[in-house]
Amino acid sequence: MEKYIGKSVYKGTAIGPVSVLKKKDSLVKRIHIDNTEEELKRLDAAKERTMTQLGQLYEKALQEVGEVNAAIFEVHQMMLEDDDYQDAIHSMIQNEEVNAEYAVASTGDNFAQMFASMEDDYMRARSADVKDISERVLSVLGGRTAGMAASEEPMIIVADDLAPSETVQLNKDLVLSFVTVHGSVNSHTAILARTMSIPALIGTDIPLTDAIDGKLGIVDGRNGCIYVDPDEDTLSKMQQLKQEEQEKKELLQTLKGRENITIDGKKIMLYANIGNSKDLAAVLQNDAGGIGLFRSEFLYL
Repeated sequence: MEKYIGKSVYKGTAIGPVSVLKKKDSLVKRIHIDNTEEELKRLDAAKERTMTQLGQLYEKALQEVGEVNAAIFEVHQMMLEDDDYQDAIHSMIQNEEVNAEYAVASTGDNFAQMFASMEDDYMRARSADVKDISERVLSVLGGRTAGMAASEEPMIIVADDLAPSETVQLNKDLVLSFVTVHGSVNSHTAILARTMSIPALIGTDIPLTDAIDGKLGIVDGRNGCIYVDPDEDTLSKMQQLKQEEQEKKELLQTLKGRENITIDGKKIMLYANIGNSKDLAAVLQNDAGGIGLFRSEFLYL
């Protein structure tokens, strides 16, 4: 049995086979281009195709994880059309007479590093978004299919990190947990895990090798760790814990519609916090008595 420590972004217990997702690092070659105008047309065509793909991802995410989480792909479309980003790519093609792939890869790396060096945690997390956008444009330019292979069984996904487009393309019914080596509490992976109510770990010191791929894993979101190939005692304890968690969820469902009264007979109101009107569906579903805090700054942002 091996135990690896990470930072929990959603508590809970998941038990199932580990699936290691490895990304192939595609080396982008610098190629001299004689006809820069044709290369710019090729770039613009790839940009339009990428915009279409992002629109399709938005629609898919809208159905599966709601409008708030789907909005990331509208942000990606805006980032893709950003003047500074586009001007940097165009200038490199025109001034250095290089291929569009090299210009996109270089600009994407530069912008990602710029975000990664910012002090604000949220802005640092946007570094992954820039990389995701650039990789999608590169896939279109190279005629490749972006995304990951489909799974046929429930699994614990282990990866270096997961881009927003990768998480959305996963079959949510077959994802038991997310475990990543990198990432942040503001990453799309972490947000999606909380939305889906599944345990997830980030910053985990786990090796992405075939040695753990396919083996039984246990994600302990309460203590922030993952067990690979657990011994019988650990497996038995975690199965019991998972059963208790399920029973607790079912018990909470039976309390819906009942008055909130303490043991000593005092009646109280349980309120929920929201960020926009779309959150009201979850508030009603969970039988809250009202709104405790409305994050009105999100409307301005």
